Amino acid sequence: MAEAATIDLRAGHRDRVRQRLMTVGGEAFTDAEMLEAVLHLAIPRRDTKDLAKLLLRRFGSFAAVLAAPAAQLAAFDGFGDSSVANLKIVVAAAQRYARGQVASDAPILSSWAPLLDYCRTTMAFEEIEQFRILFLDKKNRLIADEVQQKGTVDHTPVYPREVIKRSLEHGATALILVHNHLKRHFSIPLDHALAC
Repeated sequence: MAEAATIDLRAGHRDRVRQRLMTVGGEAFTDAEMLEAVLHLAIPRRDTKDLAKLLLRRFGSFAAVLAAPAAQLAAFDGFGDSSVANLKIVVAAAQRYARGQVASDAPILSSWAPLLDYCRTTMAFEEIEQFRILFLDKKNRLIADEVQQKGTVDHTPVYPREVIKRSLEHGATALILVHNHLKRHFSIPLDHALAC
């Protein structure tokens, strides 16, 4: 009986989470389960289930946790500099993946879904407003993606002269102009992008 009391019920938990991911895929995971799995990578030697729930409660969503400023994450028990950096590596990898979805040889304008996903991934949780330009060639393929201006918490200036200048420098024949609108908790739907 004493031996049964000493069994660690959490032993093998990370292996079970990985196995479940490989079996059913990430879509079957709740936000809390997915965040727990991501935190396994960021914090290798700690149970992350309760931390995942706490972070979701504080920031409001999976995406908001990943986009949270490093200083706010570091305030949570278990998050040191390396843990925060590990989490930000996951964010950078997700952004690179999203960019790869729009940076192929296929025309960007053939499907808005990957484009909007990319814009949300790169801009939605910025702490200040920004104006981004996607430069396209004559086949509507991505040439370059640039943040043209960064503003303050409630506005960003746009200078048409600079937009045209950069377009000519890139030899772009089409543009997609994107601006994030900051809202509470920086949960921004980028519901409109202007293609020119």
